[in-house]
Amino acid sequence: MPHLHIEEFREIEFPHVESGVVFNFIAKNANHSDEKLISVTVEDDNFFLLVKEEENKNLLKSDKLTRPASIYNVHRALLTYAKSADLRIISSNVPTNAKNMHLEEVDFLKNIDYFASNFPMDREVRIEVGFGSGRHILHQAAQNPDILFIGIEIHRPSIEQVLKQVNIQKLDNLFVLDYDARLFLELVPSNIVGKIYVHFPVPWDKKPHRRVISTSFIEESRRVLKVNGTLELRTDSENYYAYSYETFIAFNKTVLHINKNREIAISSKYEDRWKKMQKNIYDVTMINEEESEALATEGDFNFSTVTAPHAKILELHGVTKRFDNGFVHFERVYTTKNGVMARMSMGSFDRPEHLYIIVDGDKASYYPALPLRSKSNLTSHKILDGIFHG
Repeated sequence: MPHLHIEEFREIEFPHVESGVVFNFIAKNANHSDEKLISVTVEDDNFFLLVKEEENKNLLKSDKLTRPASIYNVHRALLTYAKSADLRIISSNVPTNAKNMHLEEVDFLKNIDYFASNFPMDREVRIEVGFGSGRHILHQAAQNPDILFIGIEIHRPSIEQVLKQVNIQKLDNLFVLDYDARLFLELVPSNIVGKIYVHFPVPWDKKPHRRVISTSFIEESRRVLKVNGTLELRTDSENYYAYSYETFIAFNKTVLHINKNREIAISSKYEDRWKKMQKNIYDVTMINEEESEALATEGDFNFSTVTAPHAKILELHGVTKRFDNGFVHFERVYTTKNGVMARMSMGSFDRPEHLYIIVDGDKASYYPALPLRSKSNLTSHKILDGIFHG
């Protein structure tokens, strides 16, 4: 993660604009004075920089929860703040070179709002979850120009590597999204996806709840898949294969194809590595045979006027509110110039959403974007609105 070790943190006047970077406001942890968050806007990216004060040096880096897909914009924000505040840098891993020529235009990097507001439905969609080096999805997009491919990945270097290739190969049918694939499926319209690829996911042997394949993920996959559409798992892990098979077969009705050491048109660098190690490769392919009802969710994420005193909101640090199949949890609370802010986890237990809520005077809003429009998130929002409305 890009960061600067600085001798002493200095606060600038907010808001502040320099070199195309906007520093909007600063939020200070209400319970730990050594942590601060700086709201930044660079181009279309909104995110926080995190200030962490240590004994002999201070750390300035991007906030893990809000960091944008564009690493270059994080670099710009860090270096620009250091310049604006005249910070003395002790050490840095932030490059000062210009933006890569193949990343000057990143039209195919989409945010979740793009899909939530107007999901593209003019052609068949195929989704790859965790595309890694991108070999497979780039090959598929090049070979199937009439199909829209959506690649979902959270590893920033992998995202930028694929975006470079999209521009180099002049592909116009591959969108890239930095988001949780389990949440993303909840907003995909029913019956429009031809294939979902899950190739060599992290096994998570010690934390199986973090696995992509789960009962709820399969349920959402069955809903979004066209009739005869497929969910394709490919893994080198015998544990993941066995777990996934049991999860698939637990459904009352399912069609599965099982393959071992099947050759495919293009292999990832991980697959090449496993083959050199003579590891077995397992495929579990689920075929959807049923048409699903249209996706329907009701409600919005507008807040009523905030009537709860700011001091009462600060007392919510560590508080959890539970409901059927979901929860709302106040992880941390902060003070700002005109109000307070809370770092939240909310939604369903197996697919929680993480974001911030800013209370400025008597108005509340989500940051850096609205939650996904899922049933559990809409329920969470009603609970939050009730808390803030007193």
